[in-house]
Amino acid sequence: MNATELEQKTIEKWFNTTYSKRGESYLRPKEAYLIFAELLQLQPAKNFLDVACGLGRMLEVSQLYKTNNYGIDISEVAVEKAKLKLPNDNIVVGNAEHLPFENCTFDYVTCLGSLERMIDKKSVLEEINRVTKPDAKICLMVRNANSWRWIFTKKMLFTINKKGHQDAKTYQEWKLLFDQHHFIIETCIADQWQLMKIKKIISFGLFKNYKKVSKSFVPLQFANEFIFILKKKY
Repeated sequence: MNATELEQKTIEKWFNTTYSKRGESYLRPKEAYLIFAELLQLQPAKNFLDVACGLGRMLEVSQLYKTNNYGIDISEVAVEKAKLKLPNDNIVVGNAEHLPFENCTFDYVTCLGSLERMIDKKSVLEEINRVTKPDAKICLMVRNANSWRWIFTKKMLFTINKKGHQDAKTYQEWKLLFDQHHFIIETCIADQWQLMKIKKIISFGLFKNYKKVSKSFVPLQFANEFIFILKKKY
């Protein structure tokens, strides 16, 4: 087993352990995923793939939009649990660097909070490009290396999760990576979950509009995570 394979096994083990011990508590609540479906403008009967689908939260949401749903994750534990909830969805164990799907299959793809953890990001983006249709829309949520949380609580306090392959890039670094793999940025906004939590607190729990994009209090370049909506270059 070479160094890359060993690193991959370490990541798989970490996620299997995390999903076994923490389960649903490791994830955001279901309503927090509605914003991704709205940004993609999911349509019925279209093919949708969630890369690194975990326990299937995004797939639960996409069911509301009546898409044909597919998911893939490296964690056997996550896939087993997701299949129990979503028996009619096509959910498989696999590596995003080698997606087990035909060319030009999907109208929509999401990869949420996971691309930065993947060893060979270039191969993952090449695979997403391969399996998506020419007019497909892709939603990627990725960590920002310029956020105060990454700089102060991860780097300076040495709390980066190496077993889970935690990583981050700046906006410009992400943009360059996407450009190199034939994607263009249609939209980029700050992750909405922190804003939603604040609104829920100050409204005494009355906040319900999880589908609406809100303006962040923090400039985009300092956002904790970016939500990119990408399209393929022609």
